[in-house]
Amino acid sequence: MRCATRGLTVIAIVGAVLGTSACTGGADSPSGQSSASEAGVIAPVIVQLVDQDGRTITVGLDNVVDLVAVDPTVWSAKVEDPSIAEYVPGGSRGGASFNPGLQPLEVGSTTVTLTNSSDDSTVVLTLEVVDRS
Repeated sequence: MRCATRGLTVIAIVGAVLGTSACTGGADSPSGQSSASEAGVIAPVIVQLVDQDGRTITVGLDNVVDLVAVDPTVWSAKVEDPSIAEYVPGGSRGGASFNPGLQPLEVGSTTVTLTNSSDDSTVVLTLEVVDRS
């Protein structure tokens, strides 16, 4: 039940941020993030997936990581320690397009290997989940 609730939370947060950003007129506009924060929603950690190979991403236990990808449907992932985080696939749901993401489950660190099925490229990153946003 906890995983189902967290999964729905991820979808709600990412949907709220994407919906807010779409209305601001530009992907680079910081007003989308501040609007989400003002509404009481924690803005997710947003990273360009292709720029993360070898990097460490730090995220609060009460937050999510939004992995921005050109084609969100071609990515899959293996989380080395699935007790720390779970991978949320990208794709279309309810007529909206969603990026893949990472949902923290408990404080700790794990390696995440993401694979692009269209060109067999991989991105390996370290996810560090901390007890804050």
